[in-house]
This record gives sequence, C-alpha cells and structure tokens, in this order.
Amino acid sequence: MEKILDIAEAIAHEKGLSPEKVIEALKTAFVQTAKRVIDRNFAFEAQIDDETKSINIIQIITVVEDDNENLEVEELAPAYISLSDAKEYDDQVELGDQLQVEHKLEDHGRTGASQLHREIEFHIQRLVEDELFNKYKSKVGNLVSGRVTRVDSQQATYIEVDEVRAVLPMKSRIKGEKFEVGDHIKAVVRRVNMDKENGIQIELSRTSPKFLEELLALEVPEISDGTVIVEKSARIPGERAKIALISTHPQVDAVGATVGVKGVRINAVSEELIGENIDCIEYTSITELFVSRTMSPAIISHVEIVKNEEGENEKAIITLPADQKSKAIGRSGINIRLASMLTGMNIELVETDSSTNEETGEIEEAKDGVDALEALFN
Repeated sequence: MEKILDIAEAIAHEKGLSPEKVIEALKTAFVQTAKRVIDRNFAFEAQIDDETKSINIIQIITVVEDDNENLEVEELAPAYISLSDAKEYDDQVELGDQLQVEHKLEDHGRTGASQLHREIEFHIQRLVEDELFNKYKSKVGNLVSGRVTRVDSQQATYIEVDEVRAVLPMKSRIKGEKFEVGDHIKAVVRRVNMDKENGIQIELSRTSPKFLEELLALEVPEISDGTVIVEKSARIPGERAKIALISTHPQVDAVGATVGVKGVRINAVSEELIGENIDCIEYTSITELFVSRTMSPAIISHVEIVKNEEGENEKAIITLPADQKSKAIGRSGINIRLASMLTGMNIELVETDSSTNEETGEIEEAKDGVDALEALFN
C-alpha cells in the first residue's frame, strides 16, 4: 500500500489529530483487515516502511519446543511453529526466535481493499471520537455556548457547540425558560459520556451552581484573574442564589468588585439567569461568623455549631429575635435552604424575645435610621 504515510498526514491535518495517533490507528486497521481476509488466528504485526511510506503486514510465528501445548490448540497453533519444522526452513533457528512472513493485502483483490477501507474509516472515526471525548471531558464544569438546532417533544434542547451537538435536558433548564431553533445560549458542561451506538454524548446544564460561577467570571475581571475567589455557591435556579466570596488582595473588596458600580455586574448575571436574585457575602473561615452571614438579611444573635462523632460540623443552632425569624426563613423557606446548602449544615432556629434584647433593638433602630436617610437622599 504505497504512500500510506502521506495519507496519514492528510487525515491528521484535516481532522486536527496527532499524526502519530493516526498512524497507530492505520496500523490497527491493517492488522484487523489481515485477520479478516487472511486468517483470524494468525498473529499479525503492521510495520512502517519509511522509504516507501507504506505499511507492511507481517505474520509473526514463534519457534517453540516440539511438545509445546500451544501447538495442539487450534486457535493458538498458527502463531507457533515447532523447532523441528522451523529447522527445515532454517537450520540456524533457535527456540524463542520469531519468524516473519510478509503478506500483501493487494493479493486479496477488491475484498481486501474494501475491507481495509471500512477498517480505516472505523478506526479514524473512533480516534476522532476519543479526541472529542477527552477534550470535552476536560471541560466538565466549564462554560460553553452554541446555537439551538432542535427542541424535541420532551423539551430537550439540542445545541451545536463547535464540532459537536450537545443536549440541554428540560430538568437542567431554569424554570420558565423556553428556547427556539436559532437561539444562542450559554450553559456549563455537566456530563460527557461515550456510547457505542450513539458516539459521544454531552449533557449541559443551566441550573448548576457552577453555571453561576462561570457567568460571574465572565462579568467580573477580578474573579477571572483570581483576585476574587468564589469560595462557595448555592442556587435555587430562577429564584435566588448565595455566593461566598474572598479577596486575595488586601485593597480589593470581594463583594464590591462582584456587585459592580450600581450593581451593573451582578445585574448582568442575574439577567442571564432569568431574574435570579444573587446575594453576595464575604467568606470567612470562622464558622460561626460565616453561618451568621449566610442568614442575611436576618440579624442573628448567636450561632452554636454542633459537631458529629467524627468531629465534623453537622448542625448550626441559630439564636435570633422573633421578629427576624421570617427573614431568616425567607419566602417558602428559600433563605434558610440556601444557607444550609452553602454551609453544608442543618440549621435550627431558636427564637428570643426581641423586646428584651437591647443590642438587637439598637441594631434595628440604627438600620431604620439608615433606611430613612437613604430614602431622604434618593
């Protein structure tokens, strides 16, 4: 087969593959073809001839002792030859030597040519799929964008992302979202699978907390360059989210940088999430303080952390004024659920009489005063 290495280079260039991997795929195709058209029990090897730029098919026969049990096994016998028989061809042969017999696929006419064509197509396609699989496997959790090509009867949305088609299941869409053919949408890669029948399958998501984090990285330069880090995030898609931020630079306010001037940055992310409200809080390694911050806008009096037998944080008991309980719970329990998701702990609320809590009363009074001033100047 002349100039097969030139063909390998052309395929590699066209498909964006490594020439070395293409050559290995071609060698596999030659061996499989030889097994199909010559003898499936033969041990074949594909060897590169750099001078003629061709691939040669060589049958490998190992010299063994006359009483070797492999000579009696029908499936194995073609790969072995007894020492006595081998010496009839070469009296210098020794045990363990490997005799090489060259075969030419051209001698098998159209059958060999058509079989080789099918094998090459199959192995190159598998190589392309493997490359795509590895490429998108490394993108799990990363943001991608593409054009909607189809929406099926189950409302699964099919999106053309670069050279592949991905699917956004209905369960991974934000409530109330509807897409039409031609729409351009963003999502994160949730899962990548390889199926023998359908090939590579890429599942996207717009409900994952990672989607929120990736959108923030697009809108907030400080997050994309690592000056501000999203330490934790939690979402109830389409309704509300909480993100815990930490600054790696003493002069950068993590929350302020993320929110942006007049909320322009956070509002751009919220708009992409169909109006999802996003609470930004400053992360701290002090567990009690962090739990208190996650309960915002409720004002907390005290936080007690209960550990399990392994010494891990299991539950947070939060003491708060009775008039703060509704804020802590939030509409339909959304605030306390997000706080629990963000901290990874169950949260238990314990009420105190706000009328006897002077400190809380002073805080509420101060807050009312600030609100009044803001209303006056706005």
